[in-house]
Amino acid sequence: MNLRYRVDLDQPERDELTAMLAGGKQPARKLKRAQILLAVDAGLGDEAIAATVVVGGSTVYRTKRRFVEMGLEAALSEEPRAGAQRKLTGKEEALLVATACSSPPPGRARWTLELLAGEFVKLTDHQELSRETVRRRLADNDLKPWRKDMWCIPKVDAEYVARMEDVLDLYAEAPDPKRPVVCFDESPTQLIGEVRQPIPAEPGRLERYDCEYKRNGTANLFVFLDAHRSWRKVKVTERRAAEDFAHCMRDLVDIHYPQAERVRVVLDNLSTHSAAALYQALPASEARRVLRRLEFHYTPKHASWLNMVEIEIGVLRGQCLDRRINSYDRLVAETAAWEHLRNTSGARINWMFSTENARLKMAKAYPKPTSKES
Repeated sequence: MNLRYRVDLDQPERDELTAMLAGGKQPARKLKRAQILLAVDAGLGDEAIAATVVVGGSTVYRTKRRFVEMGLEAALSEEPRAGAQRKLTGKEEALLVATACSSPPPGRARWTLELLAGEFVKLTDHQELSRETVRRRLADNDLKPWRKDMWCIPKVDAEYVARMEDVLDLYAEAPDPKRPVVCFDESPTQLIGEVRQPIPAEPGRLERYDCEYKRNGTANLFVFLDAHRSWRKVKVTERRAAEDFAHCMRDLVDIHYPQAERVRVVLDNLSTHSAAALYQALPASEARRVLRRLEFHYTPKHASWLNMVEIEIGVLRGQCLDRRINSYDRLVAETAAWEHLRNTSGARINWMFSTENARLKMAKAYPKPTSKES
């Protein structure tokens, strides 16, 4: 044992190192240094520690020295390394980033690391540039030019604002049993069966299932959510046609809210979400009877996030549907069980976004009035 650097840990330091090793969420080198310190404190010799932890003797020596001279944190951390000098200057790195953000060459759909390296050689005096250098500099700037993100860019105009504030004001109202607010949407789901029987979990072994599966068709989930109380309903259907929507609306007023004078429904702009759908599916007198007790409030186009039920569908998928469900009947049973547990638990969506928030956060996007008040 090298007596020049003697390691004597106090109890808090032992506890910290033990917890670090038990957690495991640390760099491997740091965990090895923690093992070295605990082993030295336990009285093991340098050679035995090096063999046990699988490091060189110099690593054991340096770890002990840094602990004695600079303390525990220094002993666990990496010593500064000289490393090679960067191949690109600041201006050259900026040029590389600008190139990666520009359009790719004709005939190519996107930039690749090799394309960027070749283009950079043409633009500078460098004779060559490695793929790895390009990758690291782009990573430093959080750039991945070979990837794209597709999303809907909403047009925030007067119609967008009017619909948004209409929905937000509904959410902000005090609950009224005679005029409830119900959010509605649908979500398709696949019926997936097993090709081979999964192997159940055992102590020390995870459940295992085959990567191959069997597709048994699709089903549709119509989901209702009361904005002001802990109630939701999941209706499973084989499709989502206008007829299915009409029957959902009739169930809403006749079965779920028979005492309500008018049910205010928040929904998106799908073509089947209309009063016309009820006339397509029901006799005219029946369609008119149901519509007299409904009031549709549409979210803006490309703004389904304003529909509170979207959050509830996410909860449904995470808590119930995140597995293979092989048949329509099982899907009905599983969603009914989830619905019952969720309703009886008192769970609700805690909606925080208000009209005041919208006017503050989206002030620049709001349309400007065309005329001044007189």
